[in-house]
Amino acid sequence: MPTPTMKAIRLHEHGGPEVLRHEDVPLPEPGPGEVLVRVHAVGVNPPDWYLRDGLADLPPETRPVFSLPVIPGTDVSGVVEAVAADVDGFAVGDEVFGLLRFPSFDGGAYAEYVAAPASDLALKPPGIDHVHAAGAPMAGLTAWQFLIEVGHDHPSPFQTARHRPTALGSGTTVLVNGAAGGVGHLALQLAKGKGARVVAVASGAHESFLRELGADEFIDYTKERPEDLVHDVDLVLDTVGGPHSRRFLRTLKRGGALFPVFFGAFDEEETARLGVTVSGTQVRSNGTQLAQLGRLLDTGAVRVAVDSTFPLADARAAHERAARGHLQGKIVLTVA
Repeated sequence: MPTPTMKAIRLHEHGGPEVLRHEDVPLPEPGPGEVLVRVHAVGVNPPDWYLRDGLADLPPETRPVFSLPVIPGTDVSGVVEAVAADVDGFAVGDEVFGLLRFPSFDGGAYAEYVAAPASDLALKPPGIDHVHAAGAPMAGLTAWQFLIEVGHDHPSPFQTARHRPTALGSGTTVLVNGAAGGVGHLALQLAKGKGARVVAVASGAHESFLRELGADEFIDYTKERPEDLVHDVDLVLDTVGGPHSRRFLRTLKRGGALFPVFFGAFDEEETARLGVTVSGTQVRSNGTQLAQLGRLLDTGAVRVAVDSTFPLADARAAHERAARGHLQGKIVLTVA
């Protein structure tokens, strides 16, 4: 009997978007603790192009082990097709979404079917479609685990201490840098939901979008430097991060915190002198937290913005769109 196959995107080598191949691969079978999901939509995330590039931008000690060929992708929304005997809580026909096996690169989501750990999944909110659900998991859980609740005991690869979110409320001010992107626009809404005042930093084209989401103040970084305009902030969530993140230290009040999503180098003497904290976490799959986020998505208290969609076969075009930057929300692949 021939082996059942499906269409998927695979990497046989590292490089630019052109190395993404749309081809026939064996249909996966769910193992213990897993369900088989027929994929309807896949969220596109930075780790997808880090993997495609060979993880060249990550410090060697933080690079997960993987082998080629590999199917990229971690964010998925679809319908349960089969359930392992030891799985409770999901049944054939359930609509589900999830962040699969992160921070490993074994998600395998760029495909028509995926074997997914049941613990990484939640029931898809009935109030949103698969495209918007697929855009939520990694970006939403990153925002959640930085701002609301970590949900795991693993420290970030860049710090020894476990990350501790800042308590948010009506008396707190949060600055979100990169506010129009996947993590940024969801973090803005979560902070607003906690009653915080939010300063959104992005390019001018995104101002009306971010004000609609609830931003109290907007700064166009192409015209003005936020560190020159904003002071006495309780928390900065820098979704861009990297070597320029330390400029936001001067926006903080004493006792404030800077959370760079992509960690950079900081001077401990400087942060001690300023009386501020720099902290980060590594987002991890968490079906329980995703279910909580799903309830907010279902009521419309939080919404996922979709920058653009592409068919699975056009994953190359999706990665080319990502490379151009200035995203407003998420890029999503659709699966027929």
